[in-house]
Amino acid sequence: MPILPIDSGRYGTKEMKTIFEEETKLRYELTFEAEVADAQAKLNMIPTAAADDIKNVVLSNRITVQRVKELESVSDHDIAAIVEAISEQCLESSKPWIHYGLTSNDVVDSSTSMQMRDVFRIIETKLQQLIKDLLKKAREYQDLPSVGRTHGQHASITAFGLRFAIWANELLDHLTRISEGKKRFLLCKTLGVVGTGSLMREKALEVQEIVARKLDLFPTEAATQVIPRERYAEMMFIITLIASTLDKISIEIRNLQRTEIDEVQESFRKGQMGSSAVPVKRNPIKSERISSLARIIRSNLNVSLENIALWHERDLSNSANERFIIPMASILIDDMISTMIKIISGLRIHTDKIVKNIELTKGQIFAEFVLQGLILKGLPRFKAYRSIQSIAFKAAENQMHFYDALTSENEIIENISKEELKVIFNPQTQLSASKNIINNIEDKARKMSVY
Repeated sequence: MPILPIDSGRYGTKEMKTIFEEETKLRYELTFEAEVADAQAKLNMIPTAAADDIKNVVLSNRITVQRVKELESVSDHDIAAIVEAISEQCLESSKPWIHYGLTSNDVVDSSTSMQMRDVFRIIETKLQQLIKDLLKKAREYQDLPSVGRTHGQHASITAFGLRFAIWANELLDHLTRISEGKKRFLLCKTLGVVGTGSLMREKALEVQEIVARKLDLFPTEAATQVIPRERYAEMMFIITLIASTLDKISIEIRNLQRTEIDEVQESFRKGQMGSSAVPVKRNPIKSERISSLARIIRSNLNVSLENIALWHERDLSNSANERFIIPMASILIDDMISTMIKIISGLRIHTDKIVKNIELTKGQIFAEFVLQGLILKGLPRFKAYRSIQSIAFKAAENQMHFYDALTSENEIIENISKEELKVIFNPQTQLSASKNIINNIEDKARKMSVY
């Protein structure tokens, strides 16, 4: 019976959840055992016939989750149950060589790396799609002036498309973090009980190299019984960074969809209901979902950090919680990226309201450019600053347009003509380097083969 919303299908895509299903997890573990046996046979550590028999058994689908669970109910050890299930179906002559030189966490950690290898393939593909969608919006609205806000207040003019390019740039850097981090956390380990190579001796490193290459992983350089959990913490940190960027995007969309601002709106399909009580509501529920799930992922990062400090060569205090936090983080981040792709691709942009909002402060949003104009005429910065501030505050009190207030002051007109002020008060002239920045991000995406 489904318990969590992940189980019931409310959150998570089928392709991502499949990676963490019991059957799939078992196949990863069995594949690892097969590749280790094959590598050991290549290095003349175990008989080739035994390796072939072991591979035939573990890759035949005859070992079932049900049988492993039956054996685990007796042994109370999941990996021992897998080894026993393999042994049940192997030839007598092969049985001594099953799981040879390995410890349980060689299987657990390496199979987790195989899962995360496939997780990141999905994440990378979807991030690339999201980046393309963001850059498309950036290019489409690169010439649209809009309000730039700091502290929730109107600050200056920005290109509406620039915010999409900024978000795309952060996601491009996340792709770089994933790519560079793989060699540190997608690790294969065959170093045995306490990380010495145990029964395989010096050849353990050769086995590890061969198996890692076959599984598209990286060999562990040094470990105890487990892969150091700093590596898992880095992996979780990258996922958390991606979640936080998506949260940042969703918060901006939620704010821009507020009735008072009304510059964007999430798509609202036919038949959708925004509120059970208020028929006219169109709520940014997808963005709110992303913000909500980001909180779970951020909280899981702390658990991953707590797992770093294990006793001696290892204890089990990390084991139970990793069965939760790794699948949850992977499934939820995939859901968040998929949701954000839907949001961005279907986002409605209210260009008329964007333009109208520039004038909400009656021209005071151009104060930065007026200050620059006076400075370029030779006025000391703070003298010009105080003068503009005084004029602006009086204009606001009297509900007067800032342009009219400026042109009524001799101190201003003596230094900047009305014609020059008209140019300053044209938002189209104040996009500055916005288009160049967007161009640079597009070039960066192309160099990374994303765009």
